[in-house]
Amino acid sequence: MSNKEKIVNFCKGLGLDAVGVCDCRVFEELRGYLEDRKEKGLQNEFEEEDVEKRINPFLYMGEGKSIISVAFPYLFDLDFKGEVYFSKYTQGIDYHKVVSAYLQKICNYIESLGGRSKYFVDSNALPERYIAQLSGVGFVGKNNMIITEQYGTFVFLGEIITDLYLEADTPKEQQCGECTKCLKACPTEAIGENMNISELCLSYITQKKHIEDSWFSKFGGRIFGCDTCQRGCPYNTKLQFSRLEEFRPKEHMKNIDIEDLVNIDNKIFKEKYSETSCGWRGKNILQRNAIINMFQLKKNYGINVQNIKSPYIKQYYDRLLKSLNL
Repeated sequence: MSNKEKIVNFCKGLGLDAVGVCDCRVFEELRGYLEDRKEKGLQNEFEEEDVEKRINPFLYMGEGKSIISVAFPYLFDLDFKGEVYFSKYTQGIDYHKVVSAYLQKICNYIESLGGRSKYFVDSNALPERYIAQLSGVGFVGKNNMIITEQYGTFVFLGEIITDLYLEADTPKEQQCGECTKCLKACPTEAIGENMNISELCLSYITQKKHIEDSWFSKFGGRIFGCDTCQRGCPYNTKLQFSRLEEFRPKEHMKNIDIEDLVNIDNKIFKEKYSETSCGWRGKNILQRNAIINMFQLKKNYGINVQNIKSPYIKQYYDRLLKSLNL
């Protein structure tokens, strides 16, 4: 049995069956595209400025020979009901911690085979979706998300660079064809046939530290993340649900107490939200977004203004009052 077969079988033993391999090389074919996006000002605040760091895996592991791509399914149901909601990916335990723990186990196994390795989950600037497509894990759809055969778009991605040579898988072909459902579903036209504009994406807007008043009316119940383009994708109509219990949604993330959120304090944030995948952004962003949605739902009477101690939150509250002429 080859080292690749052993590693794939080990992953399957962990409950991970969407695994692929590509050669470790500089992705020179992406340079022009990334430089063009940068020149046009289409990068957002979360993107790496240095294009070289986005295409050159040898900056992270000089002796790398192969890259292993692993998809981690997180969806447990297709219930999208509710006036306000958290994106499906945020509802379980913080995926950074969960994915890191699994990847570390795989790296330990690679070490037992005599290899060296280094894992990544949102800890580098490499094009993880492109790597997943090269590795045969899925293809990058028009909504710029990886689409897998088993789990649709509802997956997290992790990568491992290793100095073991592993046979590369066949890259997946783009299979969206003439379908434009995600383009039509996107409420801000962030998805285009030839270029996506991440700064218009409502998932990005809900995470952004400072937003303009013009965005208030577009939240539409979103507390963190969006999911709209995923709900419109045909590849998400027939899929397998996750068996990774760490991602099972927490009850308060599925059935949201909006008044609890708008009046949140540090104690409630730590107890309920700090260990989720939206916890990294802090209490203020969640409280701000909850207040925006409360105003949209015309339920702002549930906001206890006396308890708003943060100047950051207070200025958003005042701006909402002004924008609605209240």
